[in-house]
Amino acid sequence: MKKWMLALSLAGGVLALSACNQSGSETIAETKAGNVTQEDLYKVMKDKVGDQALQQLVYEKVLSEKYKVTDKDVDAKVKQLKEDLGANFETALAQYGYKNEDDLKSTLKLGMLQEKAAMKDIKVTDKELKEYYENYKPDITVRHILLKDEKTANSVKKQLDSGKKFEDVAKKESTDTASAQNGGDLGVINNQNADQYDSDFIKAAYALKVNEVSAPVKTQFGYHIIQVTEKKEKKSFDEMKKDLEYEVKSKKLTNEDISKAMERELKDAGVKINDKDLKDALKTNTSTAAQ
Repeated sequence: MKKWMLALSLAGGVLALSACNQSGSETIAETKAGNVTQEDLYKVMKDKVGDQALQQLVYEKVLSEKYKVTDKDVDAKVKQLKEDLGANFETALAQYGYKNEDDLKSTLKLGMLQEKAAMKDIKVTDKELKEYYENYKPDITVRHILLKDEKTANSVKKQLDSGKKFEDVAKKESTDTASAQNGGDLGVINNQNADQYDSDFIKAAYALKVNEVSAPVKTQFGYHIIQVTEKKEKKSFDEMKKDLEYEVKSKKLTNEDISKAMERELKDAGVKINDKDLKDALKTNTSTAAQ
């Protein structure tokens, strides 16, 4: 999932260019000094974001002919992002320049199309899949309270053992201010994002039963008291094989792979740019799918 958040570099508003008619004379704004027409707006936007906008529009048109990404697929990706980011989802959208989910979805759809085009060239073996399965971490929903030292952590653990609510104690005591305001919620940890956390933290979290509260766990950040509120069971290898293949291929995927795939797809589609001002728009195949 980390790569999907890194993918959100294309400003959602770039597609506004497509709504402007190049030869339109409709008045967009009126002033005593003169009017601003649709054509005026188009020219300015073309100069500022023309290459990027045309690239996105052409890519989506070409790829949609050969690969299928449904609204349901995009909704599932957004849902996964929400689960992974928890209460930080809205903050992440704002950080990457998106007003709302609709802005996000257009970029995700293009990224998923590019991913499909590039993945057909990526090979994986059964040995790789089985090794990946052995280390696979299913979804767990986690919250924590971070304390500066062991003495404080033990004191806070006693508060929890006495019946105080985890979320209330987290808000009051945790030094992780970002998660503290959400009752210590860290969202979902899984195979996609576990490497973003301290290894001792992950080991302790996955050892817990649902709703069990850990003893203080020492990491490089201090002492954590951890609780897992939901936990998915690990399915059999055969049940997971299709998803495992996707994940392994996804981890292998590079910007170079996607650029090569896009060059192939554009060539096969016989794309030709007629606007001389935008003739170089597709020469740099900037990927929106993976980083």
